[in-house]
This record gives sequence, structure tokens and C-alpha cells, in this order.
Amino acid sequence: MQLDPESHQMVAIVLAGDRTKADSLINHTEADSKAMINLDGVPMVRRVLDSLRVSRVVSRIYMAGPEASEVATDPALQKRIDDGEMSWSEPAVSPSTSAYEVMSRLGPEDAVLLTTADHPLLTPEIVDAFGRQSLADDVDVTVGLAPYALVAEAYPGIRKTVLHFSDGDFCGCNLFAFITPEGRRAAKFWRKIEQERKKPLVVIGLLGWWAVIRYRFGFLSLEEALAKLSKRLGLRMRAVILPYANAAIDVDSIADLMLVKGALAKAAEEDA
Repeated sequence: MQLDPESHQMVAIVLAGDRTKADSLINHTEADSKAMINLDGVPMVRRVLDSLRVSRVVSRIYMAGPEASEVATDPALQKRIDDGEMSWSEPAVSPSTSAYEVMSRLGPEDAVLLTTADHPLLTPEIVDAFGRQSLADDVDVTVGLAPYALVAEAYPGIRKTVLHFSDGDFCGCNLFAFITPEGRRAAKFWRKIEQERKKPLVVIGLLGWWAVIRYRFGFLSLEEALAKLSKRLGLRMRAVILPYANAAIDVDSIADLMLVKGALAKAAEEDA
């Protein structure tokens, strides 16, 4: 059933656990978890939460991770949880498991917007654009993508995983929507491919070797790939193409962290 994008809201889930503590990015900073890395006096995850709480499309916020001891290091974040402004749970063994466990506690009527703690340039505008378009499409699952050309123009020399299709090159945006209860089945599929998320050919391989060949030679379109994946999962999936370079910026490396700090400093100068 198609939802009214102007009146319906979504439950936001923020994945804030660590894949591993043996992370060069964590070791590079004074934080003991990626989500709590300090960016101009604000933990990275709180920047994400701030955008979600201002967004018009988000009704409630759930955060999976970081660990309780890490949350306690930021009094402002702890207060939001204690006051019931948002819900928090310990991280599960993997991000996909965290997502699945939180979604299993929600009502079937709840449309879900999923993002990650390492998305500090996320804005309410990006959240609303993705959420509204996701609700407007008569689908079970949507995934946010940004044109690679847009990202490369805004951040020359950036290193990103790029999905090459016959109708364009795209970057993932760590934004997903599970509109229907059926759509949550995609989280189970995600658990199977989570370790291969940075290897497009491996993921495309799940669609069959002919799809791999067509993708390898630039003959597979994004729409065709999603149609094949929809058929495999028995779900209706669609991409939401976002016209924002910052939608595709997450912090996976020290270089990413430096890039984000530069972007925040530039934005502060422009606002001054």
C-alpha cells in the first residue's frame, strides 16, 4: 500500500556499534568507539541524531550502540536517552543483526528509515528528501544513492566504492528505508552479504553470472539490477537518487575524517 509522503512519518534507526575495536580510525582518535569520535566538540553520532530530530519525516529515533560506557561519556546524549527522547540498545554482533533486532520490536505499521552513526554531514534536508521519496514509491524497500560525478565534483580525489551501471555511476549513501513489514526481510539478506558490502562484483554475483558479465562490461542498468534483486528476494525495491554530494560521505578512514573536518570548517566559515 502506498503511503502519503506528506502525512506519514518514519521510525529512524541509527546503527552506532563498532564492527571491530581494532580500527585504525578509532586508534587515531581519543574515542573508544567510532560513533563517539569528536567533531568540533560534538560526537559524530550526535550530529546524525540532530539531523534526524529536526527532520519532518522522522517520528521516533532508535539507536543501536555504542556500548553503555561510551554513551555515558557524552552527558547530552545520555540525557536524551534518560529523558525518553530516543531509545537505545546495546549493539548486536553486527550492524545487520542490530537493525534486524530493533525492527523486530517495532509495529507492522512502522515504516523504517535506517542510517549509520558515521554519517556526520547528514542534514535534515537530505533525510526528508530520502524519506519523502521512499514513502511516495509503492515499494517495500528503498536504497539511497548519489551520482558519483556529483560527489567527485564536490570532493575531488575522494576514494569511494562506486557502482558502475550502464545508466550511470553511483555511490551508496548509508540510507535505507523498509516501508512495509515484508521489506524487513531484506535485513536477513543483508546479514548474508554484510562482509562483502565494499565489493560490488560479489554482490552483483548474487543475481547470477550473466548479471556479473553484463555489469563488468557496463551493460547492466541500475533499474535492471534492482529488478533482478527484487525478484530474488520477492520484494519491490527501488533506488532514491539524491542530489546531494554530502549524502554519500561517511567516515570509514582517517582520510574520510580529515575530509569531513574540512567540510565542517568550510561550512562554519560560510555561516559566520
